[in-house]
Parts: sequence; C-alpha cells; structure tokens
Amino acid sequence: MTTAGTTTFDRATAVERIGDGRYRALLDHAFWVVRGPNGGYLAAILLRALSDHLGEPGRQPRSLTVHYLRAPAEGEARVETRIERRGRSLATLSARLSQGGATCALALAAFSPPWEAAGEFDHARAPAVPSPDDLAPLTATVPIPIREQFELRPLWGAAPFSGADEATVGGWIRTTDHRPLDWLLVAALTDAWYPAAFPVLDRPAAMPTVDLTIHFRAQPPPNANGWALARFRSRLARDGFVEEDGELWTPDGTLVAQSRQLALMF
Repeated sequence: MTTAGTTTFDRATAVERIGDGRYRALLDHAFWVVRGPNGGYLAAILLRALSDHLGEPGRQPRSLTVHYLRAPAEGEARVETRIERRGRSLATLSARLSQGGATCALALAAFSPPWEAAGEFDHARAPAVPSPDDLAPLTATVPIPIREQFELRPLWGAAPFSGADEATVGGWIRTTDHRPLDWLLVAALTDAWYPAAFPVLDRPAAMPTVDLTIHFRAQPPPNANGWALARFRSRLARDGFVEEDGELWTPDGTLVAQSRQLALMF
C-alpha cells in the first residue's frame, strides 16, 4: 500500500499497486458528503496513484484537474494511470477512477521540478487574521461524515442558508488528528470547507462538483500542527451551475494552492 503514515486520511487515501499503472483503492465512508465521497478526497486518491506511477519525487505536482462523472459507492475502486508524455522537465499524466466497470472520475495532471524562470514576482499576500488559537471551532449541526475529519475555525462568511449578501467562506482548517500538510492533503483541503454559495442561499441545496482544478504553487513547509488558512469565493450562480475559487495558505504566509471548481446547485 502506498501510504505516507497511519492517520485516518492516509489510510483512506491509500492505493495498492496491482499492475503497471493500475491501483486498487478502498473508498472510505469517513470522507462522505450527502450524496457520495467528497471531491477533494477523490482528488487526493488520484494524486497519490499518479505520483506513485510517475515515481519521480523531484517532479512536484503543478496542476491537477478532475472531472467527476458519477458518485462511486463505499468500498473498492480501481485507478488506472498513464504517462501521456514525459519530457525533460514536464511530465503529463492521466488517471481514471472506476467502480464496477463504470468510470467515476477522470484526471489530468502535470508534474515538474522548478524551472529557471525568466522572472519572478509575488503579488499574493496572506490575509492578516487571528491565529486559530484565538478562534472558536465550528460546531457541526448536520451529521455529514467528512465534517468529523476536519476541524474548522471560521473567519469569513455568514452562516449557511442565512440569505447573506456575499458568497465567501473560510478560515483555519486542519485534520482532527493534526496531520502535517503535504501535496495530498493540500488537494483534499481545496474542497474540504462547505461551499461558498451556502451563506447566500435561504435553504439547503445539493452541490456536487462537476470539475475541480488545483494549481500547486509551493511545497508546503514543515507545519507540526497541521493548520492551513483557506478562503473560498463564488461570484455567479446561473442555470443551476456555480463556480468557486479558492486559496490555501500556510501559517507562515506561503500560498501553497489555488483552486477553481464548477458545481451543480439544486
């Protein structure tokens, strides 16, 4: 099994190599939302299989896009990976997660070491916010399994379904067992908060993800307590679809990921 430790997250995202580019995974109900597994959770499983198949730690994940075709059930699933192109620096891989012969998710990823840049700039600044120790944890009011896996300390956003004027949510987040950040957990955290659209709605809604793209911007620095600062925003809901843009920062102010997803809302 390709695991990075013995935490709940590592066990739930473990994959077993069963052939050339082929893996077996066990989808864990602990990372379920109302209608199936969380999209970020599936993204982490796919990223783990892709990274193992590439087998080059020096090539960091740079981009991962996952399209979600159908919700798989709890239990065994298969992941088939393929190296589409392995250049001198950039490698492009694809992956397919299936269950019972039906494709559930398709992924495309890019891996690369740092390049010799023509120039660099950094206009991204971490928000000035209180530390997580100064904030109260969010108390879950709905029994959704994935809410038991993450500790949330809100900074932005009104209460879900309160008819607010702004579709923004976020704050400090970590796993309940304080697992340190790495690429896999970063992928999961881009979809671990409740949707940014929830505060502007006046009643509960289902929001399954159509596609999720993650841009990995920096290697997560050592962080013993596992905290990350997440902020998610939506600007337009139309024809039953809504987008969500996300940013993920470490406590030292490092922007480690940007994300965008499109979701149904009904």
